[in-house]
Amino acid sequence: MTERKTGDGRVVVSGRKKMTPSEAFVETLVANGVTDIFGIMGSAFMDAMDIFAPAGIRLVPVVHEQGAGHMADGYARVSGRHGVVIGQNGPGISNCVTAIAAAYWAHSPVVIVTPEAGTMGTGLGGFQEANQLPMFQEFTKYQGHVNNPKRMAEYTGRCFDRAHSELGPTQLNIPRDFFYGEIEAEIPEPARLDRGPGGERSLDEAAALLATAEFPVIISGGGVVMADGVEECKALAERLGAPVVNSYLHNDSFPASHPQWCGPLGYQGSKAAMKLISQADVVIALGSRLGPFGTLPQHGMDYWPKDAKIIQIDADHKMLGLVKKITVGICGDAKDAAVALTRRLSDRTLACDSTKDVRAAKIRAEKEEWEAELDAWTHENDPFSLDMIAEQETEEGNWLHPREVLRELEKAMPPRVMVSTDIGNINSVANSYLRFEEPRSFFAPMSFGNCGYALPTIIGAKAAAPDRPAISYAGDGAWGMSMGEVMTAVRHDIPVTAVVFHNRQWGAEKKNQVDFYNRRFVAGELESESFAGIAKAMGAEGVVVEKLDEVGPALRRAVEAQMNEGKTTVIEIMCTRELGDPFRRDALSKPVRFLEKYKDYV
Repeated sequence: MTERKTGDGRVVVSGRKKMTPSEAFVETLVANGVTDIFGIMGSAFMDAMDIFAPAGIRLVPVVHEQGAGHMADGYARVSGRHGVVIGQNGPGISNCVTAIAAAYWAHSPVVIVTPEAGTMGTGLGGFQEANQLPMFQEFTKYQGHVNNPKRMAEYTGRCFDRAHSELGPTQLNIPRDFFYGEIEAEIPEPARLDRGPGGERSLDEAAALLATAEFPVIISGGGVVMADGVEECKALAERLGAPVVNSYLHNDSFPASHPQWCGPLGYQGSKAAMKLISQADVVIALGSRLGPFGTLPQHGMDYWPKDAKIIQIDADHKMLGLVKKITVGICGDAKDAAVALTRRLSDRTLACDSTKDVRAAKIRAEKEEWEAELDAWTHENDPFSLDMIAEQETEEGNWLHPREVLRELEKAMPPRVMVSTDIGNINSVANSYLRFEEPRSFFAPMSFGNCGYALPTIIGAKAAAPDRPAISYAGDGAWGMSMGEVMTAVRHDIPVTAVVFHNRQWGAEKKNQVDFYNRRFVAGELESESFAGIAKAMGAEGVVVEKLDEVGPALRRAVEAQMNEGKTTVIEIMCTRELGDPFRRDALSKPVRFLEKYKDYV
């Protein structure tokens, strides 16, 4: 039999051969470098699952399929390879929808394999039958439905190719009876797109515009991370002497130690970044779709430069000019485009050359002012937060202010750390404090904003990069949705460190009730047992932190245990109920009532 080797040394058959559809499916996975799949075993794909191990594929069994989808997302975002998730037809597959939606907004090359009910029972309302393609049509870039067993390898290969070329999840839907039988198939070789820098005309126009810019600012987005283009972004920034801001929730898209780094835009981002971009006459959005939530006013500042000319660079042409009016649009790879622009500017006299030192001084001054403000910003100071602090100090003692905790966690972060954050009030405030030196280090649910994201995602990231420290942040509400995956980490030796901010409330939504509903609290309280104790019951280490000077040491010990002893640790931090800025001020307004019986509820 003719064979060929993959990049990791495994063997794939070549040429047209007799095999079962299960073998064609698994061989195509091997051809695409798949070594790990996340999911829960099921009869719908058991014939293929039976030969995962001899093919060099590990199936990581999870507690819940949503967790499996998030793990595949984290795995893909760290490795740059495909993340793969699979489950039983019907309920197992429907459990994955939320996770695939999060992966969609993160542009992760996740492939969800969805075995479905057998063809002879379709439409009869049989056991676990569901129409599975419509579930994912909004959150996938391509849906491949195997309509004949002979096309198994073809559709499988196409789903893997499209996940990379379309920059997002794809779905491979397979009737469960199509895994069986005898076919002749050829395993397709993976096709990987070479995007290039963009069109010559648009690159020339961008270079000409940059040559006249007096205060250029670069937004380094997720596309820079996905293209492995941080060094090329640095080169462009240094040529221009431009401040560099991270796009929202892409804090790992530019190294925090670089003198031109200014921090992230968006909710609870860096005031330094916002003040500097407000002065821009030309903005280079490098690998950013300029999403609407990531450019909203923040800290009382409507900072987006209204008169600036915008050069937007994105690998997806549909994103160009979609949110912000642009002057030049470049459809190309962020890394290659940065190289092309730097080359065009290298021997050219630029208007901004003579003021590089002035901009450098402004960058330093704004960053120093912001850091001093963060140091002094120990707790929130709105009346509700002050009341809650006083009440909690009376009831439970001096519990910890979230901002102080986040600063101490920042100081204790180890080199090469990977951090995932969930959605919620304290997690969003963390955006001010998370800094990274290398890409593929920071993961959040992006625009989908779903709870239960952080823990399973960091488990997937750790599976892809076991040599790197892995830490998740979650509030107690979001933690309750995914904490069962601690068992996955323990059972399958994927050690992580989970930080849980325990303030016994749905903080982000409660802040809306403070600001818009006259403190009428409905369904916001989360009284619970000790999360550290629950972690111990699941086989992990559990630590309760009630003093500020214990925060850093607790994190350092947990990371040491993770890296040296293979232990998963849950650090439960007892926080006050104070609240940061409202999460959705843009989407709420003061209530209006017309009926008499509701007149007091305004």
